[in-house]
Amino acid sequence: MNPWLSLALGLGVLTFGADLLVRGGASLALRLGLTPLVIGLTVIAFGTSAPELAVSLKAALDGNGAISVGNVIGSNICNIALILGLCSLITPVQTTRQIVRREIPLMLAATALGVVFLLDGMVSRVEGGIFVASLVGYLVFTVWQARRDAAAAAAALGDELPPKKPLFVSIWFIIGGLIGLVWGADRFVTGAVLIAEAWGMNQIVIGLTIVAVGTSLPELATSVMAAIRKESDMAVGNIVGSNIFNLLCILGLTALVRPIQNFSLSPVDLIVMGAVSLALWPLAASGGRISRTEGGVLLAVYVGYTTWLVMQAA
Repeated sequence: MNPWLSLALGLGVLTFGADLLVRGGASLALRLGLTPLVIGLTVIAFGTSAPELAVSLKAALDGNGAISVGNVIGSNICNIALILGLCSLITPVQTTRQIVRREIPLMLAATALGVVFLLDGMVSRVEGGIFVASLVGYLVFTVWQARRDAAAAAAALGDELPPKKPLFVSIWFIIGGLIGLVWGADRFVTGAVLIAEAWGMNQIVIGLTIVAVGTSLPELATSVMAAIRKESDMAVGNIVGSNIFNLLCILGLTALVRPIQNFSLSPVDLIVMGAVSLALWPLAASGGRISRTEGGVLLAVYVGYTTWLVMQAA
């Protein structure tokens, strides 16, 4: 298939899949008595991180560890700087006390762990096991908190979500949306990598830019659709949850399958990932929302970082 056609087809399927996923996720949250935030942090975050997992595992098995690491770091930067920036430009993204006090600090802890393990230029099986064990702990904690807050969640939902759909309809919406996201992302990434290689870009730059943006398209499509549908909790929960999954699940499972080594990562990449992750905390806490101006700053940071990467590669 022509790489440009693959790009266009992938983008179209991604958009359709994201719409299905947001509709199904919101309905399932209402049906189960959970908030959209919890659904965004778990079901949708894991689902939209599936392309990163698939790409990283394949890259590691093929001996292309640089693409795996670049994919995760680039995706986490992209999630906050590009995706939340765009969502905030569309409509100011509302944040909750739970996100500021609990979810973002957990994301920062996962980011700090990732930086420490990546500094020596490899991720061993032991470090991969620590990542996966941390992920299990995070999921158990999230589910426990969701059950503990069930009564408050039911009161908070009110009439804010769409009317209940039958359970099987919600589940099929989610499954169909995830299939569309994964397939669409695969088509997009395939076309983008072929074009990038034809332009002479190296592995780490491809991983940090083209592959990172491509595999983040599910998060982009889902979060933008959630913002348009006024589901801010789901948009922010998807981003924060996806960043946690990217580090703990993707790097962890990839390293367990095959230790990741011999990747030439610049300290600047780790600094940028840590900086945008840390910046999200005060941005989310200020006024209970991320404004259009703050979204514009995040977007400018991403453009500047991507420009620096391309210039370094050149």
